[in-house]
Order: sequence, then structure tokens, then C-alpha cells
Amino acid sequence: MNLLQAIILGIVQGITEFLPISSSGHLIVLQRVFGMEEPALTFDIVVHLGTLLSIAAVFWADIVAIIKKPFSKITGLLIVGTIPAVIAGFFLRDVMETHFRTGIWLAAAFTLTGFLLVLADRFTTGQKEERDITWFDAFFIGCCQALAIPPGISRSGTTITGALTRGLKRETAARFSFLLAIIAITGAGVLETAEVVRDGARVEAIGIMPLIFGFLAAALVGYICIRLLLALIKACKLRYFSFYLWGLAVLIFVDYFFVNHFF
Repeated sequence: MNLLQAIILGIVQGITEFLPISSSGHLIVLQRVFGMEEPALTFDIVVHLGTLLSIAAVFWADIVAIIKKPFSKITGLLIVGTIPAVIAGFFLRDVMETHFRTGIWLAAAFTLTGFLLVLADRFTTGQKEERDITWFDAFFIGCCQALAIPPGISRSGTTITGALTRGLKRETAARFSFLLAIIAITGAGVLETAEVVRDGARVEAIGIMPLIFGFLAAALVGYICIRLLLALIKACKLRYFSFYLWGLAVLIFVDYFFVNHFF
């Protein structure tokens, strides 16, 4: 992996991890279009750490508050919101590689995510603050997060939409979604690290510079994209991403049924 490839992959990771367009779905599309192999697990872990740094920078005050009061209600809500994804991930792990990487699935998933974002923009009257979030709200949002485990369905898109349907204020919905993301990204990093330890043969010698530049690209772009998404949520403009996702879905459908070049 050279520096340019590392920077491109870091940028893609930073953009797609937080904007509601599905990072896993775009990774598959890029691999097919550019003939790229899956990045080495060591690099994947590093760019995940980059996105984790960006989200920590934006929500540092919230993280510090949770650390100071680890047994507060918000900690319990985040745990409840994480449980559905953990259960779903356990049962879907074995079928992920065979059933959710086809062109027809990705096109359908991108289309569904687009409709969810249109739906999210319609919920503008929510009044629930963080203190008003119920245990059922957290569980419901967690179930929405579990729906986004297959590639092509956006985690931030489903969780924000789910939070808005439960009456959370738009700012509160975004904050709760991103706090859940910290747990999700950390969990993914732990699993990937365990995979590296268990299957050392998959670890490639990348070099220190691609790792550094990939990390920095993911962190910087991730920070910008979080700020952008927060602004768009307040302005009820998530639907803008829908047009992009639907256009991408059409291209994949055309390739799948008529060209059969990538999928």
C-alpha cells in the first residue's frame, strides 16, 4: 500500500463512517470498481482509530461527563442501545460475507437508506432532551442500529431516524447516535484486533508512513463530516444524501442486470 492509496482509503473511511451513506457498503463498491483487495487488518484498525479520535474530539465534553459519572442514566441508556447490535452481529456474522455483498443487495440497501433519510427530515417537532430518553427509546434506537449491520444500510441514518421517531430533539438524536457510534467503532476495533492476533497470516507489512497518513486522513475528514452532519440535521437536510444514494443504487442495478462488470 502506497501513501496515495492510504490517504484515499482514510478519506473514504472518514466520510462514510459518519455521513449517512454506509461505510461498509462503499468499501465493497470501491473494492469492486477499483479492483482493490480488502485493506490489511492492521490498516483497517488504524483508520478506525482515526475516526474514533474525530468523534471523541467533537463530543469530548459528553465523554468526560460519562467518565466522571459512569453509573449515570446515560451510561445505562447507551448499554441498552448497544445490546441489540451485539446480538444481531453475533447471529449475522457467518452470513455477512455470502448474502450481503451482492450488487442487488447493496442497491436495495442504499435505496432503503435514502428513504429513511427522507423520513428523518419529516420529524421536526421532537422535544425530548437527553434527560427525557426512556429505556424503551434507547432499546428502539439500538434495534435500529442493529438493522444497519449489513453493508449498505447506514448506521447513523438508522439510529438518527429511529431517535427522531421516538420524539427526540434533532440535536439530542444526533448526539445519542454518535455516542452509540463510539461504542460501535471501539467494538469493531477490538474484534479486528482479536482477528489480527488469531490470524497473523492476514497481517500485511504496510509500513509506518501509510498507517500515519491513513490515520490522519480518517481523523481530519471524519471531524469535518461530523460537523457537517450535525449542521444538516438541524437544518432538516438529510434528504440531500438520499439523492446520492438513489443515484448510486441505480448505477449498481444497471450494472447488475445489464452490464455485469462489477457485480
